[in-house]
Amino acid sequence: MEDIATEKTTLCPSARPEWQDSVVFGVVGGTVTEPRVAYLKHPQPVTDELIAKASPVTPTEIFRTAAPCATKGCQHFDGKDCRLAMRVVENLPKVVEDLPPCSIRRDCQRTCPSLVWRNS
Repeated sequence: MEDIATEKTTLCPSARPEWQDSVVFGVVGGTVTEPRVAYLKHPQPVTDELIAKASPVTPTEIFRTAAPCATKGCQHFDGKDCRLAMRVVENLPKVVEDLPPCSIRRDCQRTCPSLVWRNS
């Protein structure tokens, strides 16, 4: 497996798989009512072959993907910070006490010490 150099940029963990330079950092399992994310030790590049493995469902139903933050090109960016993270913290119930290991956390746009969000 190729080791992706994610430390060069801030990553958006809510990216679409078709975005340029996107990587898969988690795979959704569990059930429809209780999904769980298994985090990869190393993010993997999104490829046509990987996307094909999602069939018959859409890639976003199975893969958690990240891509370089679009900053001013994103509706959630306020000029300095990603506001999506704060909206998630303020509006969704806490589901775990401790965040699970995540291979992109050090480069994640949503990094926040008190942030615990559903399925991330």
